[in-house]
Amino acid sequence: MKKYLSILVSITFGLGLLSACAQFGPPGGGPQFGGAMGKLFGENQSYTALLEFQTTDNSGDNMVMPGKISFDTGKLRFEMDMTQMKNSRTRPETAARMKQMGMDKMVTISRPDKKITYLIYPGMQSYVENPMTDSQAAPDSSDYKVETTELGKDTVDGHPCVKNKVVVTDKDGNKHESTVWNATDLKNFPVKIENSKEGRNVTMLFKNVSLDKPDAALFEAPPDFTKFDDMQSMMQQMMIKRMGGGMALPPGH
Repeated sequence: MKKYLSILVSITFGLGLLSACAQFGPPGGGPQFGGAMGKLFGENQSYTALLEFQTTDNSGDNMVMPGKISFDTGKLRFEMDMTQMKNSRTRPETAARMKQMGMDKMVTISRPDKKITYLIYPGMQSYVENPMTDSQAAPDSSDYKVETTELGKDTVDGHPCVKNKVVVTDKDGNKHESTVWNATDLKNFPVKIENSKEGRNVTMLFKNVSLDKPDAALFEAPPDFTKFDDMQSMMQQMMIKRMGGGMALPPGH
């Protein structure tokens, strides 16, 4: 049982990282790159890229998560391999266990247009569907005010950039400040974003950026995968199968 708990801890850290890096989006429902965060991308509302999240908290604990992001006018897909996550709290043997159990690969899909998010585990051929509230699904772009101050010129991953301080203020007066490196050869796409909140520093690095419209199929749940209504039910199903329990729980229970 301890090995299952260690895997759950790793998954929790991974989801916590996504939450930290998506702090400008509405709370809950998985990572969000719309709302205030979307303002940092300007006119670039369709793209794919390799994305590396880096976080450091006040205790000095570091976490790094590489992945791939696809975005199209509010719809978001983020693919990650949990065995590639680097974190001082995760034991090395945990990665092997996650792979053995089919939980090493994880995909999150956010669909504000459908008011749902998907958490997909390809290795388990299963996914969890979570609802989104109206406010999460359809933030009004007019609710945000953007102030940009140029800080200088820089180069990131070979791209000439303008380094800016960007302050996004929401309708309630809350300010979200970021340092953004806008690549002048990629229509000012933000190839690097840094921000801090509640003692945690977050860096997002975008590489191999394509501004082409992603395939619509990337934002759909696999039709041949088993759907669950919550993570607990999916984990119970997995544990019963892995521990030789015989009878599996029905989906959604």
